Amino acid sequence: MLRSLFSGVSGLRNHQIRLDVIGNNISNVNTTAFKSGRVTFKEGFAQLLQGGSRPPGDQGGINPIQVGLGMQIGSIDTIMSQGNLETTGLKTDVAISGNAFFVARKGAQSFYTRAGNFQVDASGQLVVPSNGFVVQGRTAVNGVFQDGITDIKLPFGQKTAAKETTQMKFGGNLDASAPVFDTSDPDGVGPLTAGFNTGTRGSAANQKSWTETSITAYDSIGTAYNVHVYMYKTATNTWNWEIDPSTLTAAGVPAGSITGSGTFTFGPDGTLSSPSLQTITFAPPGSNPVTISIDPGAGFTGVTQFASPTTAVARDQNGYTSGTLQDFSIDRTGTITGTFTNGVNIPLAQIVLSDFNNPAGLIRVGDNMYQESSNSGGPVLGYALAGSTSTLTSGALEMSNVDLAAEFTSMIVAQRGFQANGKVISASDEMLQDLMTIKR
Repeated sequence: MLRSLFSGVSGLRNHQIRLDVIGNNISNVNTTAFKSGRVTFKEGFAQLLQGGSRPPGDQGGINPIQVGLGMQIGSIDTIMSQGNLETTGLKTDVAISGNAFFVARKGAQSFYTRAGNFQVDASGQLVVPSNGFVVQGRTAVNGVFQDGITDIKLPFGQKTAAKETTQMKFGGNLDASAPVFDTSDPDGVGPLTAGFNTGTRGSAANQKSWTETSITAYDSIGTAYNVHVYMYKTATNTWNWEIDPSTLTAAGVPAGSITGSGTFTFGPDGTLSSPSLQTITFAPPGSNPVTISIDPGAGFTGVTQFASPTTAVARDQNGYTSGTLQDFSIDRTGTITGTFTNGVNIPLAQIVLSDFNNPAGLIRVGDNMYQESSNSGGPVLGYALAGSTSTLTSGALEMSNVDLAAEFTSMIVAQRGFQANGKVISASDEMLQDLMTIKR
């Protein structure tokens, strides 16, 4: 009879633990990226009253006779299922879709979390706001990612160096129906000599035979220069181009350092035949000499010659002046891209992720943080879609995976289990009371 008392006590104690876990789940129903717990029970010790016997030749065998001595906690599991994503609109909020964890560090100690409600502190570090642990990743210098995992820092006010223009792309169409440019002007010079003689290019015969385009180019210290180019037809399928030095000399560039001319030759299909790179050079004062490759493209995406209006222009160049970091964004791979005041976007850092063979084996340490345990396996570091199958969503947070309906159902089951075990103790007590009255 005492066995039933202790079995009932074990049931009371362990059902209370189950209710504790359920209460913790419900209390964290709105905790960012919280992972719910689950209690499983196992049978306790069993007392062997009589052993089993093998079947003799003339009858069957006998099973062992055992009496159970209550129950115990089998496990308290962490359910690592994916929580729903909630849109917040804050670019420093990052949600993980997948099984990975963010890595945060305090000194030399690493912690792991699914909660991506990060903030930028006074020194520009990306941190976990509840404890100040610094989010880990790799940093980029001048847009090139460096080796090694370190603290992510977003240095607002940081400047990006100017980039010298080294390439200029042309595109559009040159009118195939235009007549060849007439250079028979009174002074006998060519169309670009003496500043592309106004009278010659202004004549009615030459109205369709030439065009002009300009684009801003930059030297090595970020000074902007207006590069002006004329294009004019010199043969049936040939157009020449020449730089107009006047805009550069007006900006202080020595006239003797300015060169730039070339030829566009077209095939019968209107596309460039054997397109080749040609260059513009000039030497601005106080900076390195500038050499710009002229890329007319190829096929129908480059400069063409069809019987339609002229639209050829210098459409793009790869230089820019210096700029200051003013904003940033985070993409699905965790790459943090800085937006600078010069309109350039440059990678600043990339958030590292950690996967575990057994994430349910991690140890909860509070603040939505986990630590590695002997049964979780070591962290496998990687980046979203590169070493890790997880992806990131900026401007969103992962919600708790607690299912309230399931928790309330489990609460009823735990409560009834507790009551039933209490009834066992009450019944055992009444039987002991009856036993005590036999002597009277």
